[in-house]
Amino acid sequence: MTQRLDSVLIIGGGNVGLSFALLLAHHGIKSTLIEQYKYPKIEPDDDVARVHYLDSRNTALSRRTVQIYQEIGLWQRLQSHACRIDCVQISELDSFGQATLNKDEEGVESFGQVIENAHLGRQLLLAVYDNPLIELYDDATVIEAYQDADSASVVVQFGTDQQRTLRAALVVACDGQYSPIRQFLHIGVDSHDYQQVGIVGVVQTDKPHAHTAIERFSPAGPLAVLPLTDGVGDGGSDLTQGYRRSVVFICPQGEQERYLHDDEYYLATLQSVFGRAAGRFVATGKRGAYPLRKVLAHRQVLGRFVLMGNAAHTLHPVAGQGFNLCLRDAYTLANLLAAAQQEQGSAVDFGDYHRLAGYEKMRKQDQQRVIKFCDTVIGSFCSPNPIMRFARNVGLLAFDKIPGIKPMVASYAMGLKS
Repeated sequence: MTQRLDSVLIIGGGNVGLSFALLLAHHGIKSTLIEQYKYPKIEPDDDVARVHYLDSRNTALSRRTVQIYQEIGLWQRLQSHACRIDCVQISELDSFGQATLNKDEEGVESFGQVIENAHLGRQLLLAVYDNPLIELYDDATVIEAYQDADSASVVVQFGTDQQRTLRAALVVACDGQYSPIRQFLHIGVDSHDYQQVGIVGVVQTDKPHAHTAIERFSPAGPLAVLPLTDGVGDGGSDLTQGYRRSVVFICPQGEQERYLHDDEYYLATLQSVFGRAAGRFVATGKRGAYPLRKVLAHRQVLGRFVLMGNAAHTLHPVAGQGFNLCLRDAYTLANLLAAAQQEQGSAVDFGDYHRLAGYEKMRKQDQQRVIKFCDTVIGSFCSPNPIMRFARNVGLLAFDKIPGIKPMVASYAMGLKS
């Protein structure tokens, strides 16, 4: 059966796909969202008490990302589980270079917010369920994709026995690093395996986080400890001091098993890397291991198909820029489609190639800047060369002391400049 959709078709119901559907709905644009996996049953009051106190993945939301969610009325749903970053401390293990960014010195409310992925995903999904402009299908797998001059089509397998062909003016693929849509369209990628694994989890320390993010570079790669909300608050009062922190720990590929399964060894390693900067690491929850690769699609627009999220660019987690870059992509495309609908009304063709090509061109500078920044940081701070080591520590000191540099870097990191 072939079904013609008047809406935009979104493939992939992760946090980028859900956010894009909500961005479109904010402008009155209908969308249909297809997700391969079956969503768990959730209720509006789920996770109020943060029952997975030490077992969660987290995302650092830039200031610009927070502004986008505020603009479309979503931040009120999210902020109860978000912990602001007021200060960022940057240093290298066993070296003299260090730098600090402070929100008061930079004249900002915060540098961003850290939020539990479980809460972010739940609230985005609940918002999608509540929105009449979004039609959502889960447990649905795309098995084929093609297009002609007038529409793009995907063949979807629903459950185990029903197939349906969906046609739309525009298909946006947010279907991950190994994007099936990208493969169906034969879009190539540039790929680099960092030979590293990111160990991600939550720890508890005996020292309040004071809304401080700590970034420390080691021979293995960048390591980060980020502030998190406690069970009943964000560390903003004497009653909720904030002892829970998110950790991103990078290790060489092949060494991850002991960090994953030996709590004592993992906590002792964190202690040796961070010293007393975060206090004493006293407890940890389950950790996840994620092989680190850079994947850049050769093109992000092909006819009536757009690649978005990790399907378009998967980055190293250094500086936490990946999701924030994806959301700026989604925001830009949603605004372009909204402007076209306002101008052309019911006659609008959301899949107009010239408009989509314009979107790809508009996003190129921001994407290239972030990719270059990540590559530079990884290349500079992972080199064992003693001359490079000395140079980067001098660079950290210069960054901390020379007027005018910190505000510029902070603006880029917060996503306020492209």
